[in-house]
Amino acid sequence: MERKTLYPFIELRNGELYIEELPALEIAEKFSTPAYVYSANAFRWWFNEFNSAFSQVEHTTCFAVKANSNVWVLKLLAELGAGADTVSAGEIHRALTAGISPKKIVFAGVGKRPDEIEFALERDILMINVESESELETVNRVGEKLGKKAPIALRVNPEVDPKTHPYISTGLHEAKFGVDYERAVELYKKAKEMKWVNPVGIHFHIGSQITDTSAFGEAAEKVAELVKELHSLGIEVELFDAGGGLGVNYNPQEPPVPSEELAKQLIPAVKELGCKLILEPGRRISANAGVLLTKLLYIKRRPNKTFYIVDAGMNDLARPALYGAYHHIVPVVNKGRKTETVDVVGPICETGDILAKGRELPECSEGDILAVLSAGAYGFTMASNYNSRPRPPEILVEGSSTRVIRQRETISDLLAREF
Repeated sequence: MERKTLYPFIELRNGELYIEELPALEIAEKFSTPAYVYSANAFRWWFNEFNSAFSQVEHTTCFAVKANSNVWVLKLLAELGAGADTVSAGEIHRALTAGISPKKIVFAGVGKRPDEIEFALERDILMINVESESELETVNRVGEKLGKKAPIALRVNPEVDPKTHPYISTGLHEAKFGVDYERAVELYKKAKEMKWVNPVGIHFHIGSQITDTSAFGEAAEKVAELVKELHSLGIEVELFDAGGGLGVNYNPQEPPVPSEELAKQLIPAVKELGCKLILEPGRRISANAGVLLTKLLYIKRRPNKTFYIVDAGMNDLARPALYGAYHHIVPVVNKGRKTETVDVVGPICETGDILAKGRELPECSEGDILAVLSAGAYGFTMASNYNSRPRPPEILVEGSSTRVIRQRETISDLLAREF
């Protein structure tokens, strides 16, 4: 048998796509399309690959819930010891429901409402990553209301260019996130004086899908210098939250950046400071643990262009339309035909509803199933009901068994909250 691994637990066998021990075609026939399909063992593999890279230092790997918030995925990661990086009360609720300890949950986000801050403090989470002076004051007021001292970190912008897409570059002063590096000490002093705030940590997050790990090292060095100054002022920061953002290989023909490369950039700073390291990977753990299966409905041929029109659109997977993001696409059964250059487009009434533009694919027929790879992160979590289309199901594969971890929405579901 000819086998070609695309990603751990996702491979081609004699030209047919398998997810763990199941043919993707069989999954599509059983559950219909479009459908998100995840490999349980791939989640485990990617978590362990990341988490083990930091074994030299005390650390907690807090999975970024925004990447994939399905409670069964979170439960699987909780069993491996994962914490949660959350950005809403809803995500905190999901993490707790999945069995993640509140002392492994951090709460970030530039626009936390007072009720969300209250929700977090009532549940005794590890810390709130504060992103502005006004938010700091709000946290103090909520703490006073509850009679609870709020553990916080300030999110500091280290002004390091991560060389990624501008929409996911977050550590520069042009971005809406965090506080200016130059003002950080002043704000920490203010936090120290507040009765209902306890500055226990420091946080930075420079962006997403970063493959040049030297950017993390540069940011860590700058933030470490800040921590040393804080320690000299009697502000005992104990938690060094380096965020997430390590990139993944969206093209399986390109090797991923090993997590050890990130560890080499961060561990020296943490060892010198004697702090506990907090990490917030999301995409790195979940992206290549999932695929989106979609049926080729129609082939439209024009003199200078061929369209493969599929039943998954930008409402199901927003990244290509939103960022021009690349997702590798393969037919689940390669019939050994010649290749052709096509645009893979969805059913949504938008010109931008394109999953792949000018892509060379094996020639397919109407009714064939295609797999959009690297769909385990920012896939379902960004899905919508645009054009009144029900959202797809999520299926978890383990070995040769499947489990529906989110039912496919129905037409009736679309109206459920309107009456």
